Amino acid sequence: MPHTAPRPGHPFPLGAHPEAGGVRFAVASSAADAVELCLISDGDHGEPVEQRIELTERTFGIWHSVIPGVTPGQRYGYRVHGPYDPGRGLRCNPTKLLVDPYARRIAGAVTDLGATRGYRGDPMTGAPSRIDSLGSVPLSVVTSPGGPDTGARPDVPFEETVVYELHVRGFTKLHPDVPKHLRGTYLGLAHPAVVEHLVRLGVTAVELLPVHTHADEPMLLRSGRHNYWGYSTLGYLAPHAGYASRPGHEVEEFRTMVAALHAVGIEVILDVVYNHTCEGGVAGPTLSMRGFDAPAYYLIDGNGRDIDLTGCGNTLDPGSPTVVRLVTDSMRYFAAELGVDGFRLDLASALGRPGGGGFDPNAALLTAITSDPVLAKLKLIAEPWDATGEGYRVGGFGVQWAEWNGRFRDGVRDFWRGATGLRDLAYRLSGSSDLYAGRRPWSSVNFVTAHDGFTLRDLVSYDHKHNHENGEHGADGTNDNRSWNCGIEGETGDPGVLALRDRQARNLLGTLLLSTGTPMLVAGDERWRTQHGNNNAYCLDNQTSWVDWCADKRGDDLLAFTRRLIALRADSPALRQPQFFDGRPTRSGEPDLVWFRPDGEPMVEGDWFDEGRRTIGMWIDGSECLSRNREGELVADDSWLLLLHAGADNAEVALPGDRYGRRYIPVLDSGTARGVPKDADPLPPGKRIVLPGRTLLLLRAPRINP
Repeated sequence: MPHTAPRPGHPFPLGAHPEAGGVRFAVASSAADAVELCLISDGDHGEPVEQRIELTERTFGIWHSVIPGVTPGQRYGYRVHGPYDPGRGLRCNPTKLLVDPYARRIAGAVTDLGATRGYRGDPMTGAPSRIDSLGSVPLSVVTSPGGPDTGARPDVPFEETVVYELHVRGFTKLHPDVPKHLRGTYLGLAHPAVVEHLVRLGVTAVELLPVHTHADEPMLLRSGRHNYWGYSTLGYLAPHAGYASRPGHEVEEFRTMVAALHAVGIEVILDVVYNHTCEGGVAGPTLSMRGFDAPAYYLIDGNGRDIDLTGCGNTLDPGSPTVVRLVTDSMRYFAAELGVDGFRLDLASALGRPGGGGFDPNAALLTAITSDPVLAKLKLIAEPWDATGEGYRVGGFGVQWAEWNGRFRDGVRDFWRGATGLRDLAYRLSGSSDLYAGRRPWSSVNFVTAHDGFTLRDLVSYDHKHNHENGEHGADGTNDNRSWNCGIEGETGDPGVLALRDRQARNLLGTLLLSTGTPMLVAGDERWRTQHGNNNAYCLDNQTSWVDWCADKRGDDLLAFTRRLIALRADSPALRQPQFFDGRPTRSGEPDLVWFRPDGEPMVEGDWFDEGRRTIGMWIDGSECLSRNREGELVADDSWLLLLHAGADNAEVALPGDRYGRRYIPVLDSGTARGVPKDADPLPPGKRIVLPGRTLLLLRAPRINP
């Protein structure tokens, strides 16, 4: 505890920063009349003991002082004195101990929901609560700077990137080769056996579900459940302590995890939730931002209620300088000090709607991110929608953003379940130039499954969601799954149905990895993971959500198929081009891209409007594919013919010819368990082959020097 008087210090940077002889504390609140720093220690019987120190310095709406005698490891919080006027969105209440929005460590959890409410009775008309929340809420912790070296950034070119979305806890919780005390932790993800799986699989980046400190929503607390996914942030600069093997060492362990992945050339991308917080709507708890200055952090309507663009009760105001500063400081901290290589911004459309109005790709927060000298060099991925119709903005972000392409997911699912023709599919296969013109094909983050929705296995096994385990009577989760159970709902022993499901899964994976753009896989899909039809397992921290590492024949075969696909993509520059196809002639004399009918003739305009068509050929000429090596030199490749047939019956296909009479070598066949063609003998142009129902076939045409 301090023994001498505080010194003024400086307002920036915000947070708690050790300085000579003490710690400088700085927190923003333009609404406050007074702010008290509360230093917490343990009493004789383990009860929390509090020392309050008024912060008397106020600069730019930031309260700050250097407190002598404070050292790293000190627990603290804030009490804010100021107006309590719910009709204006102001909810200052000094009985609520608040977490520092800039805390780099947060310890503890909510233990008494009633103590966190800032009001009595009705949240809009009731008087302020007089229940002190000390002992019932998480605490901020002063941290030392630095830690283990995170290693050199792999800097994988975007066009070579293969993203692997995973949950830190669920990925290793059941891994038999990871020591029990490390399972489900940052160090578990850094374990050699886990890293070896990622390397052998061939992915170049892991995209981690939220690792910022998060807290459970009141609805979950009341029912004894937890927010497993973590999309309920409490602190944007603090790694989640629940993923540390030793709580209190989460920062060091996070850095160690990043270093282990960097050492093998794998980048770390964080899924970040800058659109809302765990405080929810006006009836929710007062844990941090609401108590400091709610209108400076949240969108508030004219009646003092939170504007909800996220479906989670509140929305951060992306037009507020306080929010712009917090988000960019958070991203810069994780990038510059913790080694992170990129960010996927959850419900990113909400970040382009200052004041809750229409979407603007040049809105203040989005512009601040892309113009920041540190962040501009990283991989920036937007989830281009929010919870409203106005927020659906696939293809609408600025030129520096890649985007989750929901139209790829929907179009590919629809094609393979036989619900659509070829027009939309062709755009998705070739990089979605209809959506990302003016950008690059890798701006399209292609996926067929994500954490939110069915797993790959469930996508081909269920027509309907089965979410009763979530405790919400099946009302949660989307009904628009675009899935097909192949004839029987759920698990079955029917060999014909099982064989069809396996083939359909390979078709979906093959389309994903062979399409132009940035492919994203979901952890466990390659091992045939199931959630038993649950498409919204956000609150299930159990074997429903955890990756099952037990080996079986179907999982082993699909893993081998996936590895083969990723290796093909890595070795074939023409299959991951950094520029859009435009029909340009190449040095071979053939266009860079040609679409073929089953008769071996190029598609003509009328063919695209035949909704009954289920078969298409995609010729990619590799002689001038515009891919470059690390020295910036153009590289040549073989040419490729990708055949997709989504019809139930066999289809006869004629292999197209070219002026050189190149022969075609089958290299991948979704009709076999591991994708190895039954017959890899070269086939001549014009050869008629039979594609079994629902098959993907990739053939290589070796390059010719004309």
